[in-house]
Amino acid sequence: MGKESILVRGNKTLSGEVKISGAKNSALKLMAASLLGQGQSTIQNVPDISDIAIMSDVLRRLGASVQRIDHSLLIDTSAVDSFSTPYELVSRMRASISVLGPLIGRFGQAQVAMPGGCQIGARKIDMHLVGLESLGVLFEVDHGTLIATTPDGLRGAHVVLEFPSVGATENMLMAAVVAEGSTVIENAAREPEIVDLCNMLCDMGARISGAGTANIEVEGVPLSSLHPCVHETIGDRIEAGTFLAGGALTGGPVTVQGIDPDYLRMAIMKLKAMGCVVSCGEDYITVSRNGDLTSTDIQTLPHPGFPTDLQAQFMLLASLADGISVITENVFENRFMFASELMRMGADITLEDHHAIVRGAGALQGAPVSSTDLRAGAALVLAGIVAEGYTTVYDIQHIDRGYEDYVGKLRSLGADVTRTDAPAQV
Repeated sequence: MGKESILVRGNKTLSGEVKISGAKNSALKLMAASLLGQGQSTIQNVPDISDIAIMSDVLRRLGASVQRIDHSLLIDTSAVDSFSTPYELVSRMRASISVLGPLIGRFGQAQVAMPGGCQIGARKIDMHLVGLESLGVLFEVDHGTLIATTPDGLRGAHVVLEFPSVGATENMLMAAVVAEGSTVIENAAREPEIVDLCNMLCDMGARISGAGTANIEVEGVPLSSLHPCVHETIGDRIEAGTFLAGGALTGGPVTVQGIDPDYLRMAIMKLKAMGCVVSCGEDYITVSRNGDLTSTDIQTLPHPGFPTDLQAQFMLLASLADGISVITENVFENRFMFASELMRMGADITLEDHHAIVRGAGALQGAPVSSTDLRAGAALVLAGIVAEGYTTVYDIQHIDRGYEDYVGKLRSLGADVTRTDAPAQV
């Protein structure tokens, strides 16, 4: 039996309503933050995806109990007695580096295997280390393991990040909440997931202000004053954006429910620029289109700019739009690997350094393609829905990392998609 793949028959159909899952990129960090609670926290609206399963294994290895009940996780960290995470787990998911900050906060030390590379970019952790060093953490590397100590304890500091790194901001926050004195993180990441993490930390007894702005202030509290909590994960803006791109491709209408439209302001603006009609409510977004897609230029930037995690989906839209679009990738250097797979389906794309010049091809043809990363895989399935004939998408383990029941949700919108066991691609 071969690996699973997704078989798509291009029927150009996506319409209806879909419920968006909890945000992967938030839930993973909320799980890490539970280490500071030293008891049983409940995190609600957690997607059932492989990345969450891996983070659950990381927490269990540290001594926590993790139980899933429907879409809630009950995480009891009272028995956690280890501050070391092995390479076998870290290598499966880079986001597991996010336990570094809370382990340092709880134990004053940590041993975390250095994460390896990533297909969509190097994503070094230098900024994580520089920020934590400002708080009094000392680091050394021994046989591939990052060893952190705090000989003089954690102390507040004013830190300026050279780039608004999400991961560095998160790790600093989870250490700073128990540092002595005040910490200011300048040029902090502003993503909604950062706000969600800050809200959970505050639910646990932390004192944080400025979340969602470029300057976050933390007033340290004793570790003993932090406690478990119940917290609901925000909706996944990237999953929502993916289904909105699908509605824009087929004309829809497609409504995504369970998402704050403010999280996707730039994506909504670009959908409108490409000829779509978008309407929003408090927790939903609807997209439809009657005329042709029109070209537009996009450049990825940290939030509130256009999200790099929607770049592949909008490159697909551009490949079917009238005119020439220029897409500039400013966040991950290798994210254009998706373009070569889309070109197998007939897209007209020229790559120049970190720019992609996309000429509307008018139509795509079904073909065997491979997911090069999580978001590329989701976009390739959408491409198959609007392509002529059949498309087989391989390496769908990438899709399973971040989309719960992606095939089921697409089928509920009318797509002809099926998960199937197939021989490995030759």
